[in-house]
Amino acid sequence: MHVELLIHTPDPEQVVAAAARLCYSNSSIDDLMVKSRTDRQEFLEKILSLGHHSVLEHAGFSFGVEGISRACSHQLVRHRLASYSQQSQRYVSHKTRFSAVTPESIAVRPELNRRYQRLLDDIHQFYGEMLDADIPAEDARFVLPNAATTKIIVTMNGRELRHFFALRCCRRAQWEIQEMAKRMLMLVKPVAPTLFAKAGPGCLSGPCPEGKMTCGQITTVREEFATFG
Repeated sequence: MHVELLIHTPDPEQVVAAAARLCYSNSSIDDLMVKSRTDRQEFLEKILSLGHHSVLEHAGFSFGVEGISRACSHQLVRHRLASYSQQSQRYVSHKTRFSAVTPESIAVRPELNRRYQRLLDDIHQFYGEMLDADIPAEDARFVLPNAATTKIIVTMNGRELRHFFALRCCRRAQWEIQEMAKRMLMLVKPVAPTLFAKAGPGCLSGPCPEGKMTCGQITTVREEFATFG
């Protein structure tokens, strides 16, 4: 898995602070922008503590992600307040060889892993045979597994990112998207440390939102994210 922060709003905390000040001030835009360069951390912390999160929507972050499975990307695109561009299995042929993710739970079981890899080999061979028989790639792809890797560009605003982290950094999240979310969080923290200082699973700021399905490790999770990034 490779996750990269491709581009983001220049000085995201400045624009978020300026937007927040605008709501409570009759100062000019220029004055708000100047003040937001020099006096913002305490102000942003107060705004966030009050739940005034709409102003985070003015900051955007775009990530390039590759090497995740289609199973992972299917979960990712359920986050509707985001933009996605994903490599097409209709137009991009995998005749040379499609790559696939092997879950650790399978990789550590030698016999099961051998059968898993043989199955992937069989799928690859049959996929290639269909292409050789002039079956369109858009139809041949029907046999490709959820394990097949994909590439995707993801753009989210700051508010949606915090919501995404709350759900997907949780230990109850599926392991692959959990790993991806943690890597994304590590990338945005240096560029917007105040906005994402308390970002992470929902249990960081209150009781576990999973209720009876809790992982039961809230203290360990809080210790992990206290020094995260």
